Formats: sequence, structure tokens, C-alpha cells
Amino acid sequence: MSTAGKPIECKAMVARAAKQPLSLETITVDPPKAGEVRVKVIANALCHTDIYTLDGLDPEGLFPSILGHEAGCIVESVGEGVTSVKPGDHVIPCYTPQCCSAQCIFCQSPKTNLCPAIRASQGKGLMPDGTTRFKDADGKPIYHFMGCSTMSEYTVLAEISCAKIDESAPLDRACLFGCGVSTGLGAVWNTCKVEVNSSVAVFGLGAVGLAVIQGAKMAGASKIIAVDINPKKFEAAKKMGATDTVDSTKLDKPVQQHIAGELTQWGVDYSFDCTGNVQVMRAALECAHRGWGESCVIGVAASGHEISTRPFQLVTGRVWKGTAFGGFKSRRDVPLLVNRYMSGQLPVDHYVTHEFNGVQGTNDAIDALHSGDCLRAVVKY
Repeated sequence: MSTAGKPIECKAMVARAAKQPLSLETITVDPPKAGEVRVKVIANALCHTDIYTLDGLDPEGLFPSILGHEAGCIVESVGEGVTSVKPGDHVIPCYTPQCCSAQCIFCQSPKTNLCPAIRASQGKGLMPDGTTRFKDADGKPIYHFMGCSTMSEYTVLAEISCAKIDESAPLDRACLFGCGVSTGLGAVWNTCKVEVNSSVAVFGLGAVGLAVIQGAKMAGASKIIAVDINPKKFEAAKKMGATDTVDSTKLDKPVQQHIAGELTQWGVDYSFDCTGNVQVMRAALECAHRGWGESCVIGVAASGHEISTRPFQLVTGRVWKGTAFGGFKSRRDVPLLVNRYMSGQLPVDHYVTHEFNGVQGTNDAIDALHSGDCLRAVVKY
């Protein structure tokens, strides 16, 4: 029996307040409006950004809301005017949309992927028309999150946020391309364009940091320095291609002086912060090579935090830059990444360290992520 055009009741994990466990609730998901797509979520991978918001560190964090933004889904129904996907298509929701409009200077520019078409409403936890598609059991609205809200058995997305992928790709692995893995790879390939024989330093060895290492290795980097305060993460980093590991808590000097002075003479060609810690961002910049080193900020800092360094660091040739979703144009590039995964050129299965079943397993996935030995916990609905 078709559910198109009708409200759907389903289970969802609702974030009622900061620093509180998610609440398993039965919610109502309204039909998609014009330019929108309703999808059945098959698998959702937990990202640190979800935890960052749940911990109350996100300046745009709203409650009650449905978190989640790294998922694999199947289209259930589409709203008026939707042409790029149809019911039954497999899609990855993308928090960085791609409207592809000829009038969008961002989509038309090869320099960026930051399409602002629905940015204002997305940041307010709303769909583009300024309303939500979620209601709780009392009929009260629940906010959306990053335009995705995939900690629900069904969700509604803007069409421009749906990357249509190969239907033969397993959604419990393809979901990884919705955020962290793509971000790390793209920081290397798109934002910094790391060349063959480059030297690289990576700060923070979670899934994003390991994806940076994987991307750097694939790009032909000859020296890859992996930095973390948890030495248990070094084995995985070495498997991905790290040539050197540094536990910065064991040093008798700032880590930037160890890298630029001991491990290298002048610093690394490229450095990447994957921590969200502004002191680490400074260290990453200051270990970049005199004259041409580039440092890329990937980690999201807590609200109100600011970065600092001496201007002399930039005067002497270093470049400080940042990336969102690795510079990938979502609807164009995510399907290509999935194709590379399916062909065996881009393995990602090793990121999945924990798996849970049922949307109710999301709190267990959060506990796993906090444990320190989890890269990606995938919850299959």
C-alpha cells in the first residue's frame, strides 16, 4: 500500500536537550512538499558533529531535534517538481547541498562547494519553506538537523541535498561518504591538492584524520606524520599509510617544533587539523613548511573559540585554509566516490568498527564513539 502523500508514523531518536541521552519516540513524518524528497533511512553512521551538537557546543544546535547526517537511504516519495530522483532510488543525504542553478555563483564556480541555496533555513532547523516535517506524539514540531535528520526511520530532504548513487552499493558502507570520510579525502585532493612526494602531518586520528592519511597515501605523499594523544590509534594510522607517529603528550617541546626541526628540517608541505581544538590548529599551521606550507582546518571548534598565531608565520609563506565536506560538490561527486568504492579503488570498510541494529541502538553507538576505540559506528534500521 502506497504511503505517498500521507503522513508516516515511525520511530526516531529525538534529542530533547543538550547532554541528555536521545529519546526513542514515535513521530510523524509529513509528506514532502515541492522540491523535497521523503526517504526511508536504511543505515546511519554516527559522526562526531552529532555528538558536538548533543553536547551543547554547536551555536546552531536546537532542541528538540533529530540529529544524524551520515546515512544511506531509499527514496519513498517525492514532492512536486522533483526530477533528479524517484521512488526506489538510493541516495546519500548531503548536508552541503548542490542546487546546480545557473544563477548560483557558488555552484558555477570550480573554487567552492558551498552552495548557499538553503543555508538560512537549514541553520534554523527548518525546511526551505520555514517549517518542519516532524511532529512528536503530542503534535509538537521537532527541528531538523543539517538538512538531514537521519536518526529517524524516515526523513525529508531537499532535492538538492540528495546524491543519487549506484543501487548495488551497500548502504551501510556507502553512508560513510555522507560526511567524515569524504571530508578527509577531499581536504587532501581538492582543498590542498597534495602532490606526489609531499610531506604531510595529520593531527587527530579519528575517522576524518585516517581518511586524510588514506587520501595522502593515494596522492603519493612520501612522508605522513600522524599526531594524536592516544597512542592506541597509531596502529590504524600506520595501516593507512602513516610513516611516522607522534604522541604529543610525550614531547618536551611544542609538537610544531618537533615536526619542524626534528622530523623535518623546515616543516611539512601540508598539515591538517582534524581535532577542532584551536591550540592544535595553531600547532598545525606552525609546523607547515617555511615559504610554501599549507595548513587546512577540518575540525569544527566549539562556539566562541578563535584561532591565533603570529602574523610572521603567514608573512614567511605559510597559508591557512579550511574545508567543508572536503570541497566535494555533493550531488556530482558523492556518486563518483561510491563508484570508486564499488570498483575496489577506494576501500572504506575499515572505518566501521562497531555496528548496531534498530534506530534504538543509536545511544549504544554514541557510547561506543565516546569509548575512544571507535572510528565509525553504523546503526542499521
